[in-house]
Amino acid sequence: MKQALLVIDVQKIYTSKSSELFCKDADKTVARINKLIDAFESKRAPILYVRHQHKKDRSDIGHLFNFDGGEIEDVNFLEGSEEVQYDGRLRLVSNRIELVKTRYSAFAGTELAAKLRNLGVDKVAVTGFMTNFCCESTARSAFDLDFLVDVIIDATGTPGTDNYNQARVRKESAEILGAGFARVFTTEKYLKAISK
Repeated sequence: MKQALLVIDVQKIYTSKSSELFCKDADKTVARINKLIDAFESKRAPILYVRHQHKKDRSDIGHLFNFDGGEIEDVNFLEGSEEVQYDGRLRLVSNRIELVKTRYSAFAGTELAAKLRNLGVDKVAVTGFMTNFCCESTARSAFDLDFLVDVIIDATGTPGTDNYNQARVRKESAEILGAGFARVFTTEKYLKAISK
């Protein structure tokens, strides 16, 4: 069985304190992701980096940020902006594979599934931002595409919602994904599991 690490949206929009989507635990989340990158690199296992980004003319946005079909006024993740760049603390391995996505799921409209199949990967470990959007959507898509899925829940981050803080979102997401889509680990437990 061959597993790949998915590093999703570790971008400045989530890690910069001035951003409206800043995740308070971002420094610790990125540190945990880097530990996982180290572990996968030491095993010479594939590491795929995914960033969310839209064209400046917004032609590739679809219904993101727009639930009622009305006019879209404010859009994040535009190409060329500082917010779409990787966080400076993220470890970028030399033989990384990089993809850009325009939807929550890293599989939607990308070559991710094909790249994983070409690498002989049948299992993915999901990390990155945001827990309850891109990470959860990617985990569900991976499951539907017949990949085995591990979610490293404390190596995902979110600013939370209007009613739930990051800890609560992680807990709820872990509960839902663990009930039918994925195995859910903390970074520490996952690193122990893959070291056996």
